[in-house]
Amino acid sequence: MRNANVSRETKETRISLSIDLDGGEVSINTGIGFFDHMLNSFAVHGGFGLTVETKGDLDVDCHHTIEDTGIVLGKAFSEALGDKGGIKRFGSFYVPMDEALGFCALDISGRPFLVFDAQFPEERIGGYDSCMTEEFMRAFAYNCGITLHLQCPYGKNSHHITEALYKALAHALREAVTPTGYDKPLSTKGVL
Repeated sequence: MRNANVSRETKETRISLSIDLDGGEVSINTGIGFFDHMLNSFAVHGGFGLTVETKGDLDVDCHHTIEDTGIVLGKAFSEALGDKGGIKRFGSFYVPMDEALGFCALDISGRPFLVFDAQFPEERIGGYDSCMTEEFMRAFAYNCGITLHLQCPYGKNSHHITEALYKALAHALREAVTPTGYDKPLSTKGVL
């Protein structure tokens, strides 16, 4: 299967999202230009087909739009993975982005957790609050059921730091969802 369509509507956001872990169309529209750029980079660097249509309460700020999109993307990713059988499960990747270095290590474990270690010199990148990078990653990790570690040990530009983290996540996920040829989850328990 390796694909899913998920919709979610609240008083703050209305989101329709589809993902195909094996590639396909990429079309992103959240109303936040920089966030669209990050999701596009995530899809392209992960080799994922991804369509996102998000309408959020941007008159308030960008928080609900970004966090809720992370929730829906996490749920869709989890649904596309099914019982998590037949994948490598673990992934890690470094991405240099000019002066910044982003790192991601993850485990598609069914045990959600986030360790996030990055500082952002600029509070905003266009209409995107830099602090929302951590909120997005938390929403994604917890709704996907992955253990996610993200770090940027150095960097001077919030755009570069953020982009390095999104791209590192994409490449680590690409590695983790690679088919192994076996149909069972990679676990001594037999299930994840």
